[in-house]
Amino acid sequence: MTISGKAKLAGVMGWPIGHSRSPRLHGYWLEQYGIDGAYVPLAVPPDRIEQAIRALPALGFRGCNVTVPHKEAAYRTVDRLDDTAKRIGAVNTIVVGEDGTLEGRNTDGFGFIENLKSGAPGWKAADGPALVIGAGGAARAVVASLLDEGAPRVWLVNRTRARADELAADIGNSDGVGAIETADWVSRETLLEGAALVVNTTTQGMAGQPPLELDLRALPGSAVVTDIVYTPLMTTLLTAAQARGNRVVDGVGMLLHQARPGFAAWFGREPEVTEGLKVAVLQG
Repeated sequence: MTISGKAKLAGVMGWPIGHSRSPRLHGYWLEQYGIDGAYVPLAVPPDRIEQAIRALPALGFRGCNVTVPHKEAAYRTVDRLDDTAKRIGAVNTIVVGEDGTLEGRNTDGFGFIENLKSGAPGWKAADGPALVIGAGGAARAVVASLLDEGAPRVWLVNRTRARADELAADIGNSDGVGAIETADWVSRETLLEGAALVVNTTTQGMAGQPPLELDLRALPGSAVVTDIVYTPLMTTLLTAAQARGNRVVDGVGMLLHQARPGFAAWFGREPEVTEGLKVAVLQG
């Protein structure tokens, strides 16, 4: 698709950035909706990220996504933050205002929840406790979104418990609804009993990484199991859960759904997540 001199511009900043599927994702939508625009990969080293973000208005960009390792730096650089970004402490979406100011948003939690609702119809956070494995940046967004969605309790386990304790203290409870509790790594399988949702936010199970060590025998058959990893699409965890009859939700939908708010802000069209989009992104 050709673009004109009036094309709307956005992109994604990361280091490295060649692996990103976001250009293929947004490019699919731009072509589908016939929008005069472009979404480009922007390889920005860590020591130039503030300069690059500040240059967005001057370059005519409507905004950008921010991926590893720049989410925390973006949080410190923008002019204002939405409530979700403030709470999580990281920015993955930047929107340039009409006056050239920069607003930082975080849509990772939105993408996580929308993926669960789409992949497991009828699922509700209020169904019961959730067990979240890992305490990195993705876990922060997952835990906050589950509490905001009405989860009565979130159990958080990480190999280093201190990181889980820090996350729990930072995120806190959502208006008194729900609670975060941390536990030692060795307790993770005990916590499966009574869990309504299990979420792996670690890289374990990703191609090239060891599988997540988790015996699911204590997990209720009604529980949903999801993994934010999407290479491979069916991780060892999801394969084991599906084999015993649990509903499973793969991780690619989180990537697709988190992109929706940014695309709408930059290009003026609320996009849809379809099977065709999923196929196109996974082929990238």
